Amino acid sequence: MSYKLLDGKDLAARMKKTMSKEVEKLAAEAIVPGLAVVIAGNDPASRIYVNMKKKDCEEVGIKSFEYALPEETSEEELLGLIDALNQDSAIDGILVQLPLPEHLDEAKVIRRISPDKDVDAFHPFNVGELMIGRPIFAPCTPAGVMELLKDANIDVAGKNCVIAGRSNIVGKPMAMLMLHDNATVTICHSQTRDLKAVCKEADILISAIGRADFITDDYVKEGAIIIDVGINRNAEGKVTGDVDFPKVSKKAFAITPVPGGVGPMTRAMLLKNTIKACNMHNKK
Repeated sequence: MSYKLLDGKDLAARMKKTMSKEVEKLAAEAIVPGLAVVIAGNDPASRIYVNMKKKDCEEVGIKSFEYALPEETSEEELLGLIDALNQDSAIDGILVQLPLPEHLDEAKVIRRISPDKDVDAFHPFNVGELMIGRPIFAPCTPAGVMELLKDANIDVAGKNCVIAGRSNIVGKPMAMLMLHDNATVTICHSQTRDLKAVCKEADILISAIGRADFITDDYVKEGAIIIDVGINRNAEGKVTGDVDFPKVSKKAFAITPVPGGVGPMTRAMLLKNTIKACNMHNKK
């Protein structure tokens, strides 16, 4: 069976072109969207992500402000920085790169970000708005998945959507976005009985469990749509997703690659949320 590749890299590039034009229009009115990225500690993966986000901002004309804090930064110092960024009119979006060093309380830090600058959409206020179907900002990874499906003309209404993973960042908000578009949703996790059988019922299978090549072809029904959110390294050190792509792609109607699928879309949605925040702050 020949499959449709859901190419996030290509779609993100097209979205960036559109967003560049939006930012140019704002610049003509002396308005420049600003994104503050806060990174605490020396996590190498976090550093790579922050550098990529900086490059994305440059590409579309968003001004990025980086605040790199040492590992031993106190909670008081970090919360003080967030308070200052909340008050700074040059900053439209605030992103605190996770994970934080262990002595810092992630929940407390997320709550301190002003909801109208919470472009990751992790603040409880924004989570609540998403829950009732009125999101100000949609969480970047789930929103990126919805854009990929829409771009491929895949209507999720009435389809059986199975999500493997129940995190606050992907699994739960993904379920909400799918429900709002009228999919029938099942969330699976480590306690799910007969995960394989549940996954095999999916018209749309979304995996966000963080285990390299875990989803093999016997988890997938013929003609399913497969979204791989996982980013892992396999035994050879190669970047791979949760899905065994060579095997699963033979059964799939459509599938995302890793890398180049959901990852670029997550970053594109962050830019989109930052521009939206800027428009809100400038009453556009």
